[in-house]
Amino acid sequence: MQIFTPIIALLHSRRRIRGTFSGFFRFLLILCAMILSYSVMFHFIMRYEGHSHTWMTGLYWTLTVMSTLGFGDITFTSDLGRIFSVIVLLSGIIFLMVLLPFTFIQHFYIPWMENIKKDRAPRELPPETKGHVILAGLGPMTINLANDLTRYGYSCVLLCKDTQTTIDLLDRGYNAVMGEHDDGETYRRLRLANAAMLVAMDNDQRNTNIVFTARDVAPHAIIAARVENAAAVDIMQLAGSTHVYQFREVLGKALARRVLKPDHPSSILSTFNQLVVAEAPVMRTPLVGKTLMESGLRKATGLNVVGVWQRGKFTLPTPQTQLSDNSVIVTAGTSMQTAALNAYLQNGAPRTGKKANVIILGGGHVGLAAASHLRQYGIMASVVDKRDLSAKCENAIQGDAAELEILEKAGLHEASSIIITTHDDDINAYLTIYCRHLRPDIQIISRATFERNVGILHAAGADLVLSLSSMLSNTLLNQLSPGKVLMLNEGLNIFRFPVSKKLIGQNLRDCGIRALTNCSVVAVQNTDSPMSINPQPDYVFSAGDELYLIGDSASERAYQKNFGQ
Repeated sequence: MQIFTPIIALLHSRRRIRGTFSGFFRFLLILCAMILSYSVMFHFIMRYEGHSHTWMTGLYWTLTVMSTLGFGDITFTSDLGRIFSVIVLLSGIIFLMVLLPFTFIQHFYIPWMENIKKDRAPRELPPETKGHVILAGLGPMTINLANDLTRYGYSCVLLCKDTQTTIDLLDRGYNAVMGEHDDGETYRRLRLANAAMLVAMDNDQRNTNIVFTARDVAPHAIIAARVENAAAVDIMQLAGSTHVYQFREVLGKALARRVLKPDHPSSILSTFNQLVVAEAPVMRTPLVGKTLMESGLRKATGLNVVGVWQRGKFTLPTPQTQLSDNSVIVTAGTSMQTAALNAYLQNGAPRTGKKANVIILGGGHVGLAAASHLRQYGIMASVVDKRDLSAKCENAIQGDAAELEILEKAGLHEASSIIITTHDDDINAYLTIYCRHLRPDIQIISRATFERNVGILHAAGADLVLSLSSMLSNTLLNQLSPGKVLMLNEGLNIFRFPVSKKLIGQNLRDCGIRALTNCSVVAVQNTDSPMSINPQPDYVFSAGDELYLIGDSASERAYQKNFGQ
């Protein structure tokens, strides 16, 4: 009986659907009238030939001829009868074999299936829903954001504008709801007032409409919006957005911070109270070719190397970890210890007598933001783009970055670093391979639009890769969980947990945190004492301690599994 439920619902649906049905019913009436007419004409022609048949026989003959079955048990002998048979046969082919299936599919089957889909596509969330994140504006980056938020325990709802997209996302395992972005009722049905956040991910104009409509529905809701153009920031704030992010501007600055700087080798990733987490490329420093034990870094600076990046792969170091030109160390310590690291790397670095020069390939939002940020460090940057950017940038070079002549004009042989910032990951990989071939010793920093291409760009020869989608996820996760989870880099997080009963009374050396979870304790905070940064191996955990750990999301899950409350 369940098969009839959609049909009954369809018959009682809106007038537009009933109007669609009326076309199919009109066709059936015409077909029935044609069959009855042929049945009546059959009797007249048979009487003309001197035969007599029942009315049922006439209907039987008409259906067998129109359906092309033609059993041959009843036939005409006159030319008039045979001409009539041909007419009935041809009309049967046209109406039964061509028009009937087409009309059925067009006016019955398709509306029926659409009605079933609409029944499957939810238009609202349960009234008790709360603490969820609403994502408006679909795209690959939105899907990536939904995946990241789900991985960290947030319930995500994707707002879709059509049935098919909603069904497709539901089939892929996402929580999707259909609704119009400019309809206030949509946000009421999405329980915006009880949501953790609404994130507007569309273009600037549509995001403004989303924010304005949503703010009218939920005056106290947290609304975050991304903007492409700097001019849209004020407009988005006027519309009611709580947080406005220029992610391409942020990415450009992040890429610029990773450039090799002789006077400031490290870049700060984040701070937690007195804890400072930084990273520093090993290239052109006294650390190249040494193990951590041989470097004497902790003895010289007091900070701890808590991780090492090697072409996109993060590992927890041991005293025997070998550092190479491609290595990037992640350190944890105080601000004074980080300053000591900069001095240590500067003092032992080889002196070239040259000022750092950077080539930026791509003059979009990201490239120009990187160039502007580098100027604050006093670093000259040449921006290569196919467009004429002389009005926007001092050292703009117009041309194709894949041409050797253009790269040499930009200072390829003198540059210390190359930043590749185009929005196309295929082009970024292409340019990375080419630049690595031309300058094997240069630092190459690349942008990745999608997180899935980070590994490909590292394999192509990039020393550092930052993805726009990951930076977007990092920013919003840190906004949702201030101080609890901090995403530092591609797959690298700092997370905070209260010490569990299982750990109380144990020391750091013997507790097994590193062996069982693949993460490191970088600090311990107790309400009765100041933060202990890089605690000693004999540190004993006590009640009230709060642990700051560094690792990836898998390490966090492993910690919760082994040492959770």
